Amino acid sequence: MNSVRKYPVGIQTFERLRKENYLYIDKTDLVWKITKESPFVFLSRPRRFGKSLLTTTLDSYFKGQKELFEGLKIMDLETEWEQYPVIHLDVCFAAHTSNKNDLRNALLQMLSPFASLYGIEERNLSPGLLLYLIVREVHDQTGKHVVLLIDEYDAPLLDVLGDESRYPDYLQVMLEFFHTLKGLEPMLQFCFITGVTAFPEPATFASFINLYDISLNPRYASICGITEDEIRATMDDDLELASAKCNCTKHELYSRLKLQYGGYHFARNSSEIYNPHCLMDFMTGQMFQFCWFSSFMPSFIHRHLSHFKTNMNALCYEKVGDYFYKYTEHMGNAMTLLYHGGYLTIQDYDRESDTYTLSIPNTTVYTDLLYGQTSLVTGLDPYNLYVCFALKFWRVLKRCDIDAAMLEMKAFLSGVPHVEGFQEKLKEAKNYEGFYEYTLWLIFSMLNVYVRTQVKCAGGRTDVVVEMPDTTYVFELKANGTAQEALDQINSKNYALPYETEGRKVVKVGVAFEQETMTVGTWLVEE
Repeated sequence: MNSVRKYPVGIQTFERLRKENYLYIDKTDLVWKITKESPFVFLSRPRRFGKSLLTTTLDSYFKGQKELFEGLKIMDLETEWEQYPVIHLDVCFAAHTSNKNDLRNALLQMLSPFASLYGIEERNLSPGLLLYLIVREVHDQTGKHVVLLIDEYDAPLLDVLGDESRYPDYLQVMLEFFHTLKGLEPMLQFCFITGVTAFPEPATFASFINLYDISLNPRYASICGITEDEIRATMDDDLELASAKCNCTKHELYSRLKLQYGGYHFARNSSEIYNPHCLMDFMTGQMFQFCWFSSFMPSFIHRHLSHFKTNMNALCYEKVGDYFYKYTEHMGNAMTLLYHGGYLTIQDYDRESDTYTLSIPNTTVYTDLLYGQTSLVTGLDPYNLYVCFALKFWRVLKRCDIDAAMLEMKAFLSGVPHVEGFQEKLKEAKNYEGFYEYTLWLIFSMLNVYVRTQVKCAGGRTDVVVEMPDTTYVFELKANGTAQEALDQINSKNYALPYETEGRKVVKVGVAFEQETMTVGTWLVEE
């Protein structure tokens, strides 16, 4: 069955989409509005969410390419279609460099075509000064204000984030480059900047220009990505065809698309957004794939999850202020980067306390995080861990044979001394119950079992709660104590009490880990 529409997988250029008749989700009313809001606009969104398509749409708009916009919403708004000279820079061109000199040279090469076009001598100029001279020359030669579009401003910095030997030098180069913007203001008609992370605080970039940040503005929450209403308006016929191929009803297909690719909210009380790259990929092949992160898990996310020893389960569903959005060079956890990277999203907003609740948006992100974290925490291949241990552990636990389950875990932890880095992680964490707690969470999550860690109750926090169809398991873990002490803590603090009225059997498990062998030592079970 062929699709009714052409879907733009891998195409990020507005002009090409329109000329070659690919599907374009009409955002041009929002494009028009942001050009009237402020001369300096900034937008943060995760990778593969359409920032580059938005930037090229602005490029075509300011060049006055009216024919490309025929039939779109902007035609009811724009009456003048005045043409402006546009300088469009994709800073991804300067990513993946080895040192600050290579970064400077990459920025200069990015600017070189514009310098050549307007007859500017490039020798012995810094990237910032060359940008300034280009804008000034364009303004003088054309007699018009200039439009400056900067896509993925933070690409070079994300490459070295957490690398103390390179990050300060890279930051200094990028500071010099963006410092130019303050002096350019009289010559600019409009400046639009995108990135994955928020524009840094006043001590760095933001002191140079008065940016209007629309990233958390509800009016622009859907400017990148696709809403369900937009899916139904533009893809419904193709989803009818796809539902037959997927052997389900169209209603069931919509539900699965939502579960796997939706779930994003980029502002308080805003519409749900679907990942556009994943959605276009599905519509082209009409089959579900974990397509977003599987091809490019960002290294900066990996590094920071490891650096902060991040417990994803602990970060979800906590009420936080809007500081979760704000980028700083001295972050205390990975929450900000996880939000900007698309691993966490706004789930709820409490107006009374002015706080946000964050959560993992969908199963695609959840699976990618899970497998990535499994590698980081255990040093093992996730698939092998799933087949060789997790399935066996789950099957005996499903039979309510906790002794067999703990023996499986003991054998698993005892049998991996050859895995590089894993025993070192255990040595570092041998007095830290959180390591074992998080490992249990990863294992159960791989099996799609409902598991929670550090569960709040009247008596304190339960280490791990696992909910199976017929049984609830309450685990207390001791890396420096006895199994009896763990079981006594469950009873004295009434950790199991909240689950005794739910109709399932409640099993209490106290587990002590051996410090020398770094595996399960003893355990006690009480029903």
